[in-house]
Amino acid sequence: MRRSGGCSFSEQGEDRVATDRTDTPGVTRRDFAARVGAAAAGVVAADLLGPFASAAPHVGGRILGANDRVVIAHIGIHSQGNALKRGFAQLKNVEIKTLCDVDQNLFDARKHDKAVLDKVPTFNPGYQQDLRKLLEDKDLDAVVIAIPNHWHALASIWATQAGKHVYVEKPASHTMWEGRQMVHAARAYNRIMQVGTMNRSRPAVIDAINFMKGGGIGTVYMARGLCFKPRLNIGKYPDGPMQPGDPTFSFTVGGRPEPPSSIPGPYTAEYLSRVNYDLWIGPAPAKPFNRNRFHYNWHWQWDYGNGDTGNQGPHQFDIARWGLGESEHPVKVSSMGGYFGSQPTAQETPDTQTSLFQYADGKYLEFGTRGEHTNDEGGVRIGNIFYGSKGWLWIEESGRKWQSYLGEVGSKNEKGPGSDNKTGAQQPETQGLTTIEFPHYQNFIDAIRANDPKILTCDILEGHLSAALVHMANASYLVGHSLEFDGKTEQFKGNEKRANELLTREYRKGFEVPSAFAAQTPVQTRK
Repeated sequence: MRRSGGCSFSEQGEDRVATDRTDTPGVTRRDFAARVGAAAAGVVAADLLGPFASAAPHVGGRILGANDRVVIAHIGIHSQGNALKRGFAQLKNVEIKTLCDVDQNLFDARKHDKAVLDKVPTFNPGYQQDLRKLLEDKDLDAVVIAIPNHWHALASIWATQAGKHVYVEKPASHTMWEGRQMVHAARAYNRIMQVGTMNRSRPAVIDAINFMKGGGIGTVYMARGLCFKPRLNIGKYPDGPMQPGDPTFSFTVGGRPEPPSSIPGPYTAEYLSRVNYDLWIGPAPAKPFNRNRFHYNWHWQWDYGNGDTGNQGPHQFDIARWGLGESEHPVKVSSMGGYFGSQPTAQETPDTQTSLFQYADGKYLEFGTRGEHTNDEGGVRIGNIFYGSKGWLWIEESGRKWQSYLGEVGSKNEKGPGSDNKTGAQQPETQGLTTIEFPHYQNFIDAIRANDPKILTCDILEGHLSAALVHMANASYLVGHSLEFDGKTEQFKGNEKRANELLTREYRKGFEVPSAFAAQTPVQTRK
């Protein structure tokens, strides 16, 4: 069933391992007392809203004190999911009760993870293969979702219907319509929903944005997002299990194999006997197993991913929109590109893509995705560049550094404030993953304890507005021409039937994203 727009369980990204943490300030007792409110959610209609809509209320959630233990589960534990597990495990008064993944082969290594046990000896999660059964656990306060893009919306909405708060990886959604439904669900069930664009919580990035907001480079009129990330050919293989004698899958032709701790072996029939591949397919069209339609390489198939523009890209899209100060959709988009890598390949998405957006106030956002040979720009390959009436500024990928350049037009660039000299910085910035990843995790937990989504640095609405840029760009690329957009209806203007169809999708029976949400009724689950 297709939903109209208007009114792995393995997730994206390289395994950015969180190695350690420092205590980051949470919500103070005074702030907590001022902000906390009753947790509320709703009973919903079963014919509209899926497996968690029944006569018995599933939503609600206990009211947490400022120091109460928050019990969570991780849905998706490959790659980025494993990194998130390692980060959340180290937060104070946070318990990871369960790890959930359709691939049972991953669990043993994830449970006995030395990187976690050396720091958190009490780490001892259980396992669940089916997220639907996981969400029945009333002990859970929240879930952390790091699964393929085509599952983001449905898993998040099911979780809110079950009374859980949600941390969902970027991009927020696989389609424009799904993102808006996630916003509706979070509001309908009064759930906290944070999107994993963690630059929103990184001190150096916050400093750079504040510097621009204060007029540091004058009036900002253009932002550029860069995703210059080499991507090797994923090859093309027949459907079906790999053979016992095959080497461990390397994800790219001639690339390094995944280490045994990540993927225990080739995807043989014996390996796949411990994988619920039908559940991995979920909302997408039913297709037989293929090694390129599974861990990680799903990114390059339209049924599951959004290409690198929607993989690495959401981080830089989000910073670009943030720096421009835009809280609305663009009014125009144009995107072109193609796949220029080696053949044969199963990749459907472009490895080179150039996208241009114009906002109603005249500001522009340019975005470059390059997976082949390329130069850098201003010393940046993955990051952002902003242009203002008094100068320009770059922010690099890791969120640790930024630098401004000032002076008269045509003059030699003169270094202005930046992260190195701390001039204009609002807070001290130390190096390491402790300062660039944990604050985003802690921010989510703080918001849960306060029952206040306003605490979030990247609420689902922010995540939706940034993910929408991906969906608009890919729609323009696929139809082959520029498009005008109506932000109020979230539809393309004019006779653009094909483009508007690309803002939603057909859903497999039993995995439909809900199209409506009923009023909430306060119900508590765990006390």
